[in-house]
Amino acid sequence: MFAEAIEQILKRECTPAAVRAMEAGGSPKALWTAIADAGFLEILTPEADGGAGLPLNEFYPVLTTLGRYAMPLPLAQSIAARALMTGSEAPAGMLTLAPALRRSAAGIICPFVPCGRLADYVLAEDGDDLLLLPGAGATRVASGVRASLVATLTWPVNQVGQRLPGRAGTLAAFGAALHAAQLAGAMQKAFDMTLQYANDRRQFGKSIGKFQAIQHQISEMAEHVVAASIAAEAAFQANDLMPARLPSAIAKSRASEAVVPVASIAHAVHGAIGVTEEYDLQLFTRRMHEWRFAHGSESCWNEVIGRAVLASDLPAISDFVRMASS
Repeated sequence: MFAEAIEQILKRECTPAAVRAMEAGGSPKALWTAIADAGFLEILTPEADGGAGLPLNEFYPVLTTLGRYAMPLPLAQSIAARALMTGSEAPAGMLTLAPALRRSAAGIICPFVPCGRLADYVLAEDGDDLLLLPGAGATRVASGVRASLVATLTWPVNQVGQRLPGRAGTLAAFGAALHAAQLAGAMQKAFDMTLQYANDRRQFGKSIGKFQAIQHQISEMAEHVVAASIAAEAAFQANDLMPARLPSAIAKSRASEAVVPVASIAHAVHGAIGVTEEYDLQLFTRRMHEWRFAHGSESCWNEVIGRAVLASDLPAISDFVRMASS
């Protein structure tokens, strides 16, 4: 229900032209206002705190829908941040989640923050606490990648922020799971575009999808998309407000790992048209590469999974997989 409702807004306000405009520095007001006014920012917040109390398994299709539209705003992060701040008043505006926070003589630094170019606030883990920092007081340095929304934010040493005591430990896993789910949606969209193009594009008197070499590539692409989707969905099956750390690690690892083959095959099948700026495929493959590294790439989370395997007393890896998936 929520996924279908938000898709109606995205069809109207998050068109490829709108995404391009926002990446180029255009105003996100129309898209953000439409979503905020419809009440989607509080769908994960418990009902006792004025939200919809949406279960995690119903939140997953919302996230994949965002991925299928190459969402350029930190909508998923804003929903998650408000859930993480349950019991405290969340500010109006766009919130994003910081993958890391460190303090130095230069001040408070949050490197490579997803949607850091646009966010009004950044929620980060600071020791045992969560710390909400205003984007207005930060110096923002873009990642340097063309049209990327990622930025490193630095605040003065004396920046205080809003401290939420004892709430650390969930943000990293939540950020990883959110991006795994959006990756699943973006990869599905890229696959659909590739399959359609292979059926439509004709060469030597027949569609290129009839050639065995193309069929092999599309089959491999489909395997990666399905595997990433299954892993991502599994992270949202807990009867809890937040995804658990180990399923989130597996989800982000598998989804991030799939990005390179999925994007490569999509562009290979499309040929020259697939790399042009005018064609929409690049909106999704660029976002996939950006989300691959958001809140840890596959190598980061593989280490978490490996340590969990070594620490378990289960007799076989298949037992560990069943335990992690339950």
